[in-house]
Amino acid sequence: MQNVHYEVRGQTAVIRMDNPPVNGLSWALRSGILAALEQAQQDAAVKAIVLTGYAADFSGGADIREFGTPKSASAPNLPMVIRALEDSAKPVVAAIGGNCLGGGFELAMGAHYRVARADAKLGLPEVKLGLLPGAGGTQRLPRAIGLENALNMVVGGAVVPGAKFAGSKLIDEVTEGDVVDAAVAFADKAAAKPGPYPRLRDLKVEYPAHEAYLQFARNMVGAAAKGAPAPLKCVEAVAASASKPFDEGLRHERELFAQLMNSPESRAMRHIFQAERAAAKVPGIGADVKPRRIEKVGVIGAGTMGGGITMNFVNVGIPVVLLETSQEALDRGLATIRRNYENTLKKGKLTQEELDARMARIQPTLSYGDLKDVDLVIEAVFESMDVKEQVFRQLDEIIKPGAILASNTSALNLDRIAEFTRRPQDVIGLHFFSPANVMRLLEVVRGAKTADDVLVTSMQMAKRIKKIAVVSGVCDGFIGNRMLARYGAAASDLLNQGALPQQIDGALQKFGLKMGPYRMGDLAGLDIGWAGRKRRAAENPGAYKRVVADLICEQGRFGQKTGAGWYRYEPGKRDPIPDPEVEKLIQQFRAEQGITPRKVSDAEVIERCMYALVNEGARILEEGIAARASDVDVVYLNGYGFPALRGGPMHYAEQVGLPEVVRKLRQFAAEPGADPSWQPAPLLVRLAEQGQGFPA
Repeated sequence: MQNVHYEVRGQTAVIRMDNPPVNGLSWALRSGILAALEQAQQDAAVKAIVLTGYAADFSGGADIREFGTPKSASAPNLPMVIRALEDSAKPVVAAIGGNCLGGGFELAMGAHYRVARADAKLGLPEVKLGLLPGAGGTQRLPRAIGLENALNMVVGGAVVPGAKFAGSKLIDEVTEGDVVDAAVAFADKAAAKPGPYPRLRDLKVEYPAHEAYLQFARNMVGAAAKGAPAPLKCVEAVAASASKPFDEGLRHERELFAQLMNSPESRAMRHIFQAERAAAKVPGIGADVKPRRIEKVGVIGAGTMGGGITMNFVNVGIPVVLLETSQEALDRGLATIRRNYENTLKKGKLTQEELDARMARIQPTLSYGDLKDVDLVIEAVFESMDVKEQVFRQLDEIIKPGAILASNTSALNLDRIAEFTRRPQDVIGLHFFSPANVMRLLEVVRGAKTADDVLVTSMQMAKRIKKIAVVSGVCDGFIGNRMLARYGAAASDLLNQGALPQQIDGALQKFGLKMGPYRMGDLAGLDIGWAGRKRRAAENPGAYKRVVADLICEQGRFGQKTGAGWYRYEPGKRDPIPDPEVEKLIQQFRAEQGITPRKVSDAEVIERCMYALVNEGARILEEGIAARASDVDVVYLNGYGFPALRGGPMHYAEQVGLPEVVRKLRQFAAEPGADPSWQPAPLLVRLAEQGQGFPA
């Protein structure tokens, strides 16, 4: 029997699933469960059966390694295994510890009885992959915990501790001890009773006036789903449990599951699921490379970024030495951190004791000498190479050997920064995104001389502070901001040709972005981009072309913080209000450049902005700055508000078709005076001609 261990304890057979890391329900595991079940049925000495998992988990659900392969649906499929549990002539008890999610939860619901540890995690998170439970979860769960509770779990994808189900028909016994021992004892008692044994499928869903409740649920879920089909189909599947016989409801569930499985939204969300896991794997680094210990961290700069970075570490119990150049700046930074925690406290997501403990982990200082024993130091100072040089030369003198020196730079050349030290192998880029205590993305920038163990340490540390890390090579802007610059240039072209900021933002927000480029610019601060443009102009005299944004900044309009940018803002409010003064500046710029404006459609806005992103992403791949196209998608999804239902810019391009993307890019490149960047990247052309997608 593959992936299954079988033993007999007294009169009870114990079947243990063993498919690391989370007992994913692969074809081999499903086959092994059936074979073990049959062995138990044939053994006259066996009176009961316990099904459980190895290690910490019962089962995390489907085996993602089989996604999209014939094995994922090959017989025996999961419904067949569940039906075999239900039809067993001997009582079957599921012993649930750790994760019991998705198909694993559906499997457990097929047993006659369930014993769970109080801290076991039960849930049906398929909606987060654009799917719904497809092996009876939407039919059995309402029969076990009631229609409303089940609907909330299925639509929200929530994970609930086993203790919450004590006394329900879902969990027959909750234990704090060894769950297998408890399940074997329970099975012995169950075996003493004559069959048939209870099955969730035989229960009825009791909910008075369920149609009125379900219509209310449809209205609420439809409003919140924002175009995602899965949540509403989850409602329809659960609704069938109240209105249809079990087997008919099961068929309806399967039909809805198949519809979602083939939807572009689910393909995008499954792509994201796998992409985020792939991003954690760094090509070319062996398992023998061991990470360095990180027990104490230094952060230089207590401003917005430095304060947010500090919170990430103290949140998980890592003490931080927080350095500033003046007491006033230090006090201001600490006050901001405390205020952030107090806001969380007011929402009930933090206790006063936790707040005090986190603040106590911060050691404020004005002296570089207090950094001498940190294992990792991250500078979050002004984005200037001169300032970075001063900081890193001081760190090189003070920080202990073997400590990691990291820069939070968002665009500067990390290899130049590493040259300011005598240990470039210990230097790495850790580009947090603002607000750093909220945003999930962390770009880990690998310099030419960055040691492998420094990279491995940084990736593991990112996971420890609950970030999604993507490795980038060194270039201006790394992955995200380099692509953002090209995206911004495409939007600027549209502005020159006849569009207005509110049209461009509106079209891209309808496409699914949380913010268009002009609203995002106002939020981030237009002076940041202006400083970068001036830096690049100084580095490459004659290569820089003036843009409308320069005129906006020259008027002192830096965005929300000044009450005016591309839009104007009422005091104390963040609502963007189109401003006639901006339109005048745009018209002035067009006149200076001899541009006659034309009508621009929303479809053109989307094509130009998206294909500019894709084209730059392809260049980044070809240059080896990113290891995988999916890494580019992870950056844009988690750092720049790209819509999850589109799967990231590179995935979106594959869905459109790379030949179509190349055709449009060539069309844009052929326009009079077009920026050379519109020429399609050689990688895109090559893949389009070969009929291929981006390499996995």
